[in-house]
Amino acid sequence: MAVPGAGGTAWDVQGAEDAPRVVLIHGLGMDRRVTWDAMLPTFAARFRVARYDLLGHGESALPGAPVDLAALARQVLALMDTLGWDRAALVGFSLGGMINRRVALDAPGRVNALAILNSPHDRGAAAQAEVEARARASAAGGPGARIDETLARWFTADFRARHADRVETVRQVVLANDPENYAAHRYVLAQGVRELIRPAPPITQPTLVMTCEGDTGSTPAMAHAIGAEIAGAAVEVVPGLQHLGLIERPDAFAWPVAAFLNAALAQERTQ
Repeated sequence: MAVPGAGGTAWDVQGAEDAPRVVLIHGLGMDRRVTWDAMLPTFAARFRVARYDLLGHGESALPGAPVDLAALARQVLALMDTLGWDRAALVGFSLGGMINRRVALDAPGRVNALAILNSPHDRGAAAQAEVEARARASAAGGPGARIDETLARWFTADFRARHADRVETVRQVVLANDPENYAAHRYVLAQGVRELIRPAPPITQPTLVMTCEGDTGSTPAMAHAIGAEIAGAAVEVVPGLQHLGLIERPDAFAWPVAAFLNAALAQERTQ
C-alpha cells in the first residue's frame, strides 16, 4: 500500500528495520512496482529498501513546479528526510541513474553507495542536440507516441513473443502517464546528462555501473564512460539484453547489485 508523503510522493518500505538502507529509483514513464517487483525480494532480504514513484508517475502527485534534475534529486532527499534516513545507498535505473548521480553531487554526505543501471551519459555534441530536439518535438505526442518502437528497443524479440502479457503491463504503465509530465521528464532525460559529464568535484562514493549489450540509449560505451569518471567504479555489461533487461532477466541485475551493496555497505560499517 502506498504511503503518501514527502510532498505527494508515494512510497513503500520493506526489509528489516536495522538493515542497511537502500533507495530504488525507477526511470521515465515507469513506476516503482513494474520496475522493481521482481528484484525486491532479493534486496529486501538483505537491506531496508524504500522505493517510490517519481513526480507525477505511478501514485505520486504531479509536480507543482517545473521539473529538472535537481528537483528530482530533491524528491529523493525529501523522502529520506521523511523516513528519518541520514544516509542511504541509491540504486537508479535509466533516468533514476541520473537522479542518483545528481543526489551524490548535491548532497554527498547523504549517499554511501551508487548503483547506476542502464543510464545515459555523454552522447557527443551532435547526438546530444538531436536527442534534445526529438524530446521537444515529441512532447505533443505524449507517452503513446511510437510506443511499439519503444518497446522493441526495450525488450528482445524473443521476450516480446514469449511474454506478451508482461510487455503489455509495461505498455499500460507508460500509457497511464500524464502527457505534459511525461514530456517534462523526457526532456530531463535528454538534457540532464549535460550536468553529469566530468563533474567537478567528482563523485567519490563506491559505485557499480551496469547496462545491457543491446541497450542503444544507454550503451556499454556510456557505462564505461560513467565508470571512468568515478574512481574505483565497477562496470558490468549484461550480454544479450536491451534497455529493460532488468525486467526481462531480473536476476542478472538483482544478484550483482545486492553483492555490490553488501560489500560497499559492509566496508563503510567497518570504517
